[in-house]
Amino acid sequence: MDDFEWIVFTSAHAVEVFGERRNPAILTPKIAVIGPATARAVEAIALPVSLLPPRYVAESLAESLVQQAVGANVLIIRAEQARDILPTMLEQAGCRVSIVEAYRNRIPEKSLPMLCELFAAPDRYPDAVTFTSGSTVRNLVSLLASADLIVPARIVLASIGPITSRSMREFGLEPTIQAREATLAALVEALVHYLSVDSAG
Repeated sequence: MDDFEWIVFTSAHAVEVFGERRNPAILTPKIAVIGPATARAVEAIALPVSLLPPRYVAESLAESLVQQAVGANVLIIRAEQARDILPTMLEQAGCRVSIVEAYRNRIPEKSLPMLCELFAAPDRYPDAVTFTSGSTVRNLVSLLASADLIVPARIVLASIGPITSRSMREFGLEPTIQAREATLAALVEALVHYLSVDSAG
């Protein structure tokens, strides 16, 4: 920890992994987080958050951080598969970046049979499918391809934010709705509003 001026967390899960392994006797550098859920996870392990960006995406986090961390040593703790926009922008601003891949996203073994059962007949279709990251898009598309299935057109596709929406479009899925900010609370709010208006109409 003595080598870094900043630690950056890009998810609450990364914070949890860090919290399980950190030595409380060692001073922790300033902490930057990508959004409020990650901030709450940091506070839950009794550490202060020094930076929360105005928009909860990697681009906004990088833009906010470079204003305070030019030339700093920055440690990013994140998933094994993650976009490189954050370290790239920090390095371009003169930061020295180290990345620790603290966890990986994996598809549970039961996902494929559950998906096949869910899409076996129209009366079983869900009203909506939510996407909270690019990996959720990739994983669903991969599972559907394995089962020779597609997402029925009538299902509402709800995206947590612009980055996830872009991933959806790359795989041919057009978001029906997008949350006003990249948080689960905003995603639920947008989905509830859409479904209530739709049912009322």
